[in-house]
Amino acid sequence: MSSLKYDAHAHVFHPKIAAKATQQLYDYYRIPPAGDGTLAGLLTGLRAAGLDRAVAHCAATTPAQVVLANDWAIHLQSVPEIEAFGTFHPDFAAWEKEFDRLAAAGVRGLKLHPDFQKIWLDDPQLSPMFEAAAGRFVMMFHIGDERRPDENFSSPQKLAAIKRRFPQLTMIAAHLGGYLHWRHVVEAFAGLEIFVDTSSALPFIDDDLLTEIRLNIPLDRWLFGSDFPLAMPATEIGLVKKRLQLNAREFDELLTRAGQFFA
Repeated sequence: MSSLKYDAHAHVFHPKIAAKATQQLYDYYRIPPAGDGTLAGLLTGLRAAGLDRAVAHCAATTPAQVVLANDWAIHLQSVPEIEAFGTFHPDFAAWEKEFDRLAAAGVRGLKLHPDFQKIWLDDPQLSPMFEAAAGRFVMMFHIGDERRPDENFSSPQKLAAIKRRFPQLTMIAAHLGGYLHWRHVVEAFAGLEIFVDTSSALPFIDDDLLTEIRLNIPLDRWLFGSDFPLAMPATEIGLVKKRLQLNAREFDELLTRAGQFFA
């Protein structure tokens, strides 16, 4: 495993839209952002937390945004401290060409945010894209929202069904498997190799649910993530230390585990 320490879940916006995009996060989640959403802000946050690199995610909310979002991801991939994930949309016809373009630029992951993109995660239209990504890209999925799993664009159950159909697809379920859907995570992910990250979870999940997930999702599938700019990496590391009670080896492995995807 790499010795580099990662924030596996962060967002960096183009300077022209950083303020607007960060405000939109607040408007949607009603969580006051701790950062400004800029590359400089993230790099400052990484240094303050003692981290080496961050994985920067983007999501195209419309088909017309796919190329622009991936242009930004490719730009970020040139920053030494950043591993950028690209994105796609099921209504963007030239997705195969975009996959090739991302891979040629060294981008090794894809992000899907069903709730922002208004994409049902179990839409059969996504199946060819999941099949093409398997063995080629790591996939980060936003999972969870205020709506019930059966009424929501994403859910732990929907993600588990995809994993069963595409077992070779390397999957990370953000927010400990599902923001506000935590009571469904253990049952849905049972027997499946799905990674989870700690982003936007530890400030909100109750002790019993956290303990249940901690006992049932093996630690070798946990990644550290801050969800910058919603939170700063150092703050989230403090919550990890307080709430997960990891020993020194487990804590170090949590911070370095994402490196396996970029070796």
